[in-house]
Amino acid sequence: MRLSYSLGSLLTVEQVLACSRKLNEFKPDIVWIPETWGMENFSMLSMASRENSFSKIGSSIVNIYSRSPSLIAMGAATVDTISNKRLVLGLGTSSQPLVEDFHGDKFERPLKRMKEYVEIIRLILSGKTVNYSGEIFSLKNFSLLIKPPRDRIPIYLAAVNQKMVELTWKIADGVIFYLRPKSEIKTTLAKMQNQKKIDSSLQIITCVNDDSEKAMFRAKKTLAFYVSVGKIYREFLASNGFENETKNIFEEYEKNGLQSNHELVPESMVNELCIAGTPDECKTQLRQFRETGIDLPIIQFNPTDNVEDSFNLVTTTFSEESD
Repeated sequence: MRLSYSLGSLLTVEQVLACSRKLNEFKPDIVWIPETWGMENFSMLSMASRENSFSKIGSSIVNIYSRSPSLIAMGAATVDTISNKRLVLGLGTSSQPLVEDFHGDKFERPLKRMKEYVEIIRLILSGKTVNYSGEIFSLKNFSLLIKPPRDRIPIYLAAVNQKMVELTWKIADGVIFYLRPKSEIKTTLAKMQNQKKIDSSLQIITCVNDDSEKAMFRAKKTLAFYVSVGKIYREFLASNGFENETKNIFEEYEKNGLQSNHELVPESMVNELCIAGTPDECKTQLRQFRETGIDLPIIQFNPTDNVEDSFNLVTTTFSEESD
């Protein structure tokens, strides 16, 4: 069975690299490195590929508003060279607050922008001279000064709302889902995979501890954070069975920040969206996510104690789940 890990934004640079090195023992399908507003993604992917010799190396995700299509293609070609053809390029549109407040760009036309990004990146990585005229981007006589080791790097798109899901199935090699109820995943995959088969992955907030309450506490904190700051996730979850829960969590966040709104996250919400509990409980929960039809679960590592001990427990828990 396939399994992958996301070494999240709660870690330092040194901890991401140490965890990447540790995963040599377990050989997961992909080691994913996220990018929020801390570590720069292509730098970390290059370093992680040096620490981990077996797994593919994936970006989860590069915010397309943070770089031009040409720069993303340059970064992808560089990492694919350094990693010896192991890159999986994960792209996403991020969210309006991050794009506008942190990058100073306008969060406009995300679907059209994503479509043009993928088209341009694929053209550049083919090694040809690119002349492109789109509604957003125009390129003239652009070609890489280095030869990409592959003329096609797998591209996965982060998709939340249905229009992005449909675009993903049209133009991408894989999808990265996040914070979706199991029943919704099953329904969406049954519909979309019937049209065209692509690699379906789901990033799952994962908290493992011998003390189930400690794991649940950490999962509630992480879930409350994403509901509070991620408008797109909040609205999606509200329309998929968690309207009251998301409303209560967000209202408390607006009043008092993240100090205590995790207390309003019910265990039923954690159980539907996350993996949290003792090792045995977490193995059962992972099997439940696999039953939705997901091809590739992504274990989003959330430390519940010190990072080294937590990661040892997580990898030991799922050691039999990797090919």
